[in-house]
Amino acid sequence: MTVAGQPYPSQLLERAVGEFSKLPGVGRKTALRLMLHLLRQPVEEVDALTSAVGDLRHHVRYCKVCHNISDEDVCPICSDKRRDSSVICVVENVQDVMAIENTMQFHGLYHVLGGVISPMDGVGPGDLQLDSLVERVKAGGVEEVILALGSTMEGDTTNFYISRKLSALPVRLTQIARGISVGDELQYTDEVTLGRSIVNRIPFSK
Repeated sequence: MTVAGQPYPSQLLERAVGEFSKLPGVGRKTALRLMLHLLRQPVEEVDALTSAVGDLRHHVRYCKVCHNISDEDVCPICSDKRRDSSVICVVENVQDVMAIENTMQFHGLYHVLGGVISPMDGVGPGDLQLDSLVERVKAGGVEEVILALGSTMEGDTTNFYISRKLSALPVRLTQIARGISVGDELQYTDEVTLGRSIVNRIPFSK
C-alpha cells in the first residue's frame, strides 16, 4: 500500500487505516487523516475512544421488546410508564427512532424491524422482526399500529406485508402522512416535517 506514491511509513498505521476504511463512507484518504489526527492526541484520549468503541460493541444490547438499542434488556422507552403502550410505531431502524423522538410529537412505543423487505438485496420477511410485532399485538393492549417506514417501494412492500399479518387482529392500522417525499428516508427528514407526519397520520390503505 502506498500514500502519494510512497509506502506507508508504519505497518501499524497501514493496519489502522485499513480497518477504519471499512467503515461506511470512509475511504482510505479519510481514514489516513483520522489516524494521523489520533497520533497527535494524548494517549489518554485515544484510549478513551477505543474503550468507548469496545464497550459499545460488547455491551450494548437490543431491547427484547422493541429491538431498539439499549444498555439494559428493556430500553428506556419501553420501560417508561408515561408512554402510551396502546400505540406502536413501526420503523425500519434505530436511526428512525431517534429521528422521531427528536420531534417530541410521539409518546407511544416503537417496534424496530431492522430493515425492510427487499428481494433484490436478499432481505425477506424472515430476516426482519415481523413475527415479534405480531406477537406484541396478539398479546393485547395495542389499539393502533403506525407504519412509519420510508416512502420507497421496499417500504410500501413491507407496509403491505404487515397489514396482511395484522388483518385478523383488532388493531387500527395507520401510516404517517405523506409530507415526506417519495423515496425519502425518515432519518434524513427535517424534524418539523417528520413531527407533522406523525401527528397527522392517516388510516393505512392497501
